[in-house]
Amino acid sequence: MESEMTVDGVTGREITDFLLDCDDERYQAWWPGTHLELHIVDRERADHVGDVVLMDEYIGSRRVRMLAEVIEAIPGEKVVWRLRLRRFRLPVWLTLALTTRDHGVHLRHSIVAGWSGRGRAFDPLWRLYFTKAFAGAMDRHAHTEFPLLRDLLRLTPADSTGT
Repeated sequence: MESEMTVDGVTGREITDFLLDCDDERYQAWWPGTHLELHIVDRERADHVGDVVLMDEYIGSRRVRMLAEVIEAIPGEKVVWRLRLRRFRLPVWLTLALTTRDHGVHLRHSIVAGWSGRGRAFDPLWRLYFTKAFAGAMDRHAHTEFPLLRDLLRLTPADSTGT
């Protein structure tokens, strides 16, 4: 599953900084009622590689709650999370690749699922979860949330308090 878009008025660095140091309050402010939790469960290093985060949100009507481990973090350019079931690493990767341009950022949001080797025999099971309907909902979600993030990052402190 992949979504691509350009969002004016924000940089890749602002997005990666927000995502890698997010807490529940900021995540909920990003998209109230849809974004429920995003926080670090286990911090490993200053560069965030190895951090385990809890993500909880609605993708369309489906609630998606997952643990994910940051396996790559390049400020302003890329974050890769690998989903986990407790301590077991699943063969599911969520990648956000960003390219900052003159007036904004081009981003590619992708989810890849599947085993290698003999485990490939079980890959059809992933299609039961990652359906075409879910892919469509995920694309709509991504195209909505990143302009909302830009708007949140552009709020002044006075704006955010309602004054």
